[in-house]
Amino acid sequence: MDKNNRAVVVFSGGQDSTTCLFWALEKFDHVELVTFDYNQRHSLEIEVAREIAEEQGLKHHILDMSLLNQLAPNALTRADIEVENAEDGALPNTFVPGRNLLFLSFATILAKQIDAKHIITGVCETDFSGYPDCRDVFTKSLNVTLNLSMDENFVIHTPLMWLDKAETWELADQLGVFEYVRERTLTCYNGVRGAGCGECPACKLRQRGLDQYLTRRKGVNK
Repeated sequence: MDKNNRAVVVFSGGQDSTTCLFWALEKFDHVELVTFDYNQRHSLEIEVAREIAEEQGLKHHILDMSLLNQLAPNALTRADIEVENAEDGALPNTFVPGRNLLFLSFATILAKQIDAKHIITGVCETDFSGYPDCRDVFTKSLNVTLNLSMDENFVIHTPLMWLDKAETWELADQLGVFEYVRERTLTCYNGVRGAGCGECPACKLRQRGLDQYLTRRKGVNK
């Protein structure tokens, strides 16, 4: 199979990566998923990713990245650290230093092994928490570095980069998976599937975007 039609999706089972999964299925003939186990706050995240992969009949790679838990203790890698909002322009305590750097690097190594050219990630610079490794300049820079390191022409795709959460919901709707993403994904920092706990920053961002999109869609359908 032509590697130009083969892709790897960095997949957490959340709203963004699941939307990216269905985006990739529209674009490429062969799609595989990679999920990283870094002893994250909720192991349910990995179970949700595994379930979605099975439901979609896709090959799913789960890679051990537990070193991140050792090197970068924070609210996503330690259950005893409470998730807190950032103050005074500081990074939130859910930022895991080096996470996307490592995830995309290992996803690209995997892509080379399965003869795939394309890597898809759900990072976004529009509705994000200030994470530096979600920025467009970072992904473009890393793309160049990875190509140089392996003498390849990989392409890192970021279909959500310039979308806010309402537009991400709209994309899921356009792809015909709005309800699937709404019900089956796990975005919540407290490990509650679907609508989530409603209190953590991730749930508030997701719900605000959903409310905005539903209001917009209702107005269009009047």
